[in-house]
Amino acid sequence: MSDADLILRFRAGQHQAFNALVWRWQGRLYRFALRYSGDSEEARDLCQQSFIRAYGQLHRLRDPERFSTWLYQIAANLCRDHLRQRVQHVSLDAYEEASDRPHPALCRAADMDKVELRGLLNRALQTLPEEQRVVVVLKEYEGLKFREIAEVLDAPINTVKSRLYYGLKALRKTFNQWDIDEDGL
Repeated sequence: MSDADLILRFRAGQHQAFNALVWRWQGRLYRFALRYSGDSEEARDLCQQSFIRAYGQLHRLRDPERFSTWLYQIAANLCRDHLRQRVQHVSLDAYEEASDRPHPALCRAADMDKVELRGLLNRALQTLPEEQRVVVVLKEYEGLKFREIAEVLDAPINTVKSRLYYGLKALRKTFNQWDIDEDGL
């Protein structure tokens, strides 16, 4: 059953249809929020808040075929708002800790296990400016098309492409600064 079918059932009063949407999308939305925020607890909260907001606003979705884009848009807006609030409360010590280079022994990608590699990739993502990070996550991790990303972010497609280019370039620079061999990534 498609997302659009489930939405039509939900609108017809079968509210359990929303549970199927949550079941279908919770993993992808959580991974998106995790890569955006860099924190698993925050990601769980943001994912839950996204579904709560979607549940309350589902009657306003004009095109049920666009549910995934709309859901990512909700999550991106919540993540962006959360990040702005978090930035206001970050201490200098936390900033310095987050900007430390990884230990040189961890820097050969071929020698890293998946957990270490995933941690370094998430840490590198957090070094990107927000507008680049969200595009990199939506394109490279979530597999959205440029058109879909442009719709989620309400930005021109060329802006999305530019942000992806500069985001990937910045990630390469970060990996080089950390002496991480990109061939193993």
